[in-house]
Amino acid sequence: MPRSSSGGILRGMRHVRGVGATAAGVAAVAMLISGCAGDGDGASGAAAGPAAVSETPTVEPTVTKATEFPFSTEDPYATEEPVFAEGPEGEIDKLAHEKGWEFDGLYSRASDFVKDICVSLPVSAVDSSSRPQWLAESGNLDGDGKAILQAGIPKLCPKWTQTLKQAVSGKYDRWFGNETFVVSSNPNAEGEDETIPPGTYRAEGKMENCYWERTSESGEIIDNNFATSARKITVTIRSSDGQFTSEGCAVWKPVK
Repeated sequence: MPRSSSGGILRGMRHVRGVGATAAGVAAVAMLISGCAGDGDGASGAAAGPAAVSETPTVEPTVTKATEFPFSTEDPYATEEPVFAEGPEGEIDKLAHEKGWEFDGLYSRASDFVKDICVSLPVSAVDSSSRPQWLAESGNLDGDGKAILQAGIPKLCPKWTQTLKQAVSGKYDRWFGNETFVVSSNPNAEGEDETIPPGTYRAEGKMENCYWERTSESGEIIDNNFATSARKITVTIRSSDGQFTSEGCAVWKPVK
């Protein structure tokens, strides 16, 4: 009985060992097959699992936005075409703009410069110079002034057109006030000293305590007179004279 029992136990133990070995072998084979299937070899004949699908992420289109700056990007020197008024003043301003004429910075427009000259011509230095003389010797014809006045005076004060022509040509009467002049046929030939050409001159008007004199180049008196009250005085200045001086007299104008 005990033998039979021990023999049965041993056979049972051998049976258990056989089953374990068989299970281990099956597991090993399964792992081998699985490894082959993972290599993607379809010729192996083993059943492979579903292939992994690689999904590419969707890229949204980039929208370009205008760059924003914390400061203004407008050109501060960009200017629009100026608008000119209707009429002669606007015509002068437009022409000056097109020609690029420059004028005194005291005026905002070329027409303002012309209007000022129109007002000044009758009154400026009227007691010491002729109108074309004042216009020519006051500096208003310098630079682009001559072109602006030639375009503007006939439009805004046409009565002074002839005066302007005389001033531009240099052929006009020169009047002389009260000071000492160097006798010379060439105006301002002596540099900073005022000059007076030889000729006959007359002072007219109410004159009290009028004194005049002609002197040589060395200052010696050639002729002179002191009038306490006079209405008209005429003096002839010769080319040989050196200076002519006037004090308290009216303006001296050439006698034609």
